[in-house]
Amino acid sequence: MASFVNDLRASMAKRFPVVIPAALSFRRAKGHLPNIFRPKTFSEHCQARKVFDRSPKLPQYADKVLVKSFVSRELGQSWVIPTIWHGTELPPESKRDWKRPFVIKANNGSATNIFVREHDTVDWAEIDLVTRNWLRKPYGLGYGEWLYRAIEPQLLVEPFIGNGTDLPVDYKFWVFHGRCVMIQVDTGRERHHRRRFFDRNWSPLPFGLHYPIEHGEIERPSALDGMLSGAEKLGRGFGFVRVDLYEVEGAPVFGEMTFYPGSGIESFTLSSVDVLLGRMWAAADRRAVIDLEVELARICSLEVG
Repeated sequence: MASFVNDLRASMAKRFPVVIPAALSFRRAKGHLPNIFRPKTFSEHCQARKVFDRSPKLPQYADKVLVKSFVSRELGQSWVIPTIWHGTELPPESKRDWKRPFVIKANNGSATNIFVREHDTVDWAEIDLVTRNWLRKPYGLGYGEWLYRAIEPQLLVEPFIGNGTDLPVDYKFWVFHGRCVMIQVDTGRERHHRRRFFDRNWSPLPFGLHYPIEHGEIERPSALDGMLSGAEKLGRGFGFVRVDLYEVEGAPVFGEMTFYPGSGIESFTLSSVDVLLGRMWAAADRRAVIDLEVELARICSLEVG
């Protein structure tokens, strides 16, 4: 018994730097502390994952450079956006002759993107300053997101996919135990950020998450079936992962894999959805998740009715 207690104390001491920021950021957003030992909601499961899940796959697949090898093996090279360049600091300006439009990103964070369009005037001094700050400041530290500290910071440059002017539509597939149960679509990300959820048959769902609900028409992607299959293949082996994809000229393209969406502190407009998604995460397998989808449909039908 004493050995067990000592082991528990050592384990919690190791995780202490994560527990405090995860718990406090959750309380600021939700008004109460999360139950990380017996999580019930999706939001609490995100905090429990931060504290207890130390799988090396998490930083490997969250790394925007390293994950491309995994996606290429699983789905094929056509799913992967080419990397024009990557490294720990931008090359001399004379060598930044990348074909426009392109995107500069950090490999270890979110919302760390600089879009350079065809006719943009580029302030390289400002870009150098911004990208150095990206690499210098650990991402997610204030939320207990340990996996980003485990990624060796790099910059990468990719082609700007889509029409070269507007950001492509971002399709985010919520995958539980290898089963996608809903798709999040984000619009207006540079100006008026909105969000809409759909089920896997592209029927709109009557709830939102953090941002205003997008009420405009969003067309079903022509490659939806392939996107579902690809997202579920990448999500096998995880209780939960969000797989972000694009559609370019009718073909699916991989974006990234996210293990703590919104750091698990954003709020659904229907609290019952947070609870049900938590049950899906805690489910034993894919079959159990499919059974719980019936409950999600029931909740949504009651809300519409």
